[in-house]
Parts: sequence; C-alpha cells; structure tokens
Amino acid sequence: MYVDIHTHQVPKTDSFAIQNLTVLEAKTILTTEKQGYFSVGCHPWFIEQYTEQTLEQIKNWTMDLRTVLIGECGLDKNSNVQFQTQVTVFEKHIEFSEKAKKPLIIHCVGSFNELFEIKRRLKPTQLWIIHGFRGKPELAKQALKLNCALSFGLHYNPESVKITPLEKIYIETDESSINIVDLYQQISIIKTCKVEDLFAGKRLIECHQLK
Repeated sequence: MYVDIHTHQVPKTDSFAIQNLTVLEAKTILTTEKQGYFSVGCHPWFIEQYTEQTLEQIKNWTMDLRTVLIGECGLDKNSNVQFQTQVTVFEKHIEFSEKAKKPLIIHCVGSFNELFEIKRRLKPTQLWIIHGFRGKPELAKQALKLNCALSFGLHYNPESVKITPLEKIYIETDESSINIVDLYQQISIIKTCKVEDLFAGKRLIECHQLK
C-alpha cells in the first residue's frame, strides 16, 4: 500500500492518498457523501481570508470520519500574515487535533524554534507530522527528539532521511506530479530497506479505518 500522506491532487480511485482540502474545497466535498481520506485546516499564508466562523467550520470538519489529519496548518516566516496571528490560529488547530484525537499535518518555514517551543509548552498527545521536510540532519534530530514525524516529498535531504526511524517516515507528493511509487522506491534505497518496510502511512490509514 503506497500511502500518499499529503497531496493537493484529486487521488486516483484505487490509491490511498490523503487529499488536503482548502476551506472552499471542504465546503464542496465534506458537505456531500463523497468518500475518501482528507485533511483540512488553515494554511498560514491564507489565514486573513478566514473568520472565527471559518475556524468553527474547520473544528466541525475535524470530527468528520473522512478527515484523517488536521491541517495543513502551521507557521511560516514568509507569510504576510502577522506571526502572532499565525501562532494563535495554529494553537487553535492543536486544540482541534487533541479533541478529535487525530494527528496534525504541519507546514513550517523558518519557524522551527517557535514550533518546537509551542510543542514543549503545550505537550500535545497527538502526533505531529512535519510535511515536506527538507531540513538538515541537525534539524531533523531536534524534531525527532520532540517525537515529531517527518514527511518527505519531491525535495528532501537524503541525510535526514537516513537518520529518521522507519516508524517516523511519511511520504507525500504535495503539489508535485511525481508518482508516489517513485518516492517510496527512492526512500527505500536511502534507508536500505524494502518498500513494504515504509509502513507509517499504511498504519495511519489502517488505524483510521478501525475507528
């Protein structure tokens, strides 16, 4: 099972992919009977487009059985949104994650010190998955020490992949058109393991199916 943990593409009917939804997409999809695996949240670039009512909608959507992950949400120093506003909205998503008992899928750019400080301060019980991780091994070690998982996509640091335990490795296509199978094969070569040993995404889907 090649699980794509984070994609902005509409998944093929026979694939196990978690489609990340914008609020507009969620209004179109999560208000229907359409089946699939989804994540929904406020991206730090677009927070100013949303209202308190939007956050309440997201909170309700997190309880939908089709919602597997909360996000993507997070912190980005390149965003035009005031950073403290980003922190406030991100902490709301942490609340949603803890209440729904579902992992966070996190977007983090230039803000890892702040991200790690929030994790230490709030001590969340749900898994945090940092998506599209491209950082160096030193940064990967800090994230792993705080029990974060790392999701690798089209661009990644092979040395960071090497030091990440199999149970903490997720794989994603994000906005790229790369085949998820190719990414699994690349990562398995770096980890000197079989493709089927990359089981974290599969376990996440299986646990979700049991609920």
